[in-house]
Amino acid sequence: VQDNIVFIGRKPTMSYVLACMTMFQRGSNEVTLKARGRAINTAVDVAEIMRNRFMTDLKVKGIEIGTDVVPRPEGQSNVSTIEITLTK
Repeated sequence: VQDNIVFIGRKPTMSYVLACMTMFQRGSNEVTLKARGRAINTAVDVAEIMRNRFMTDLKVKGIEIGTDVVPRPEGQSNVSTIEITLTK
């Protein structure tokens, strides 16, 4: 398990921004935001807040999108995923 991954969920956006800031201040040169489903909006917001407000020297190294198959009681459903990699 890598230490420079932030999993985006239901917490407020600024919680994830703080997590990213902490990772960069501890010496990470790269942080990856991972989200799926409705949390994708929050992941994009976190990346933009980091780039535009707090660390204007950050670059988006890469964005990967995909689909996870999630088992549900009524069958399977597809959930969109995104990984945004920010680097100094």
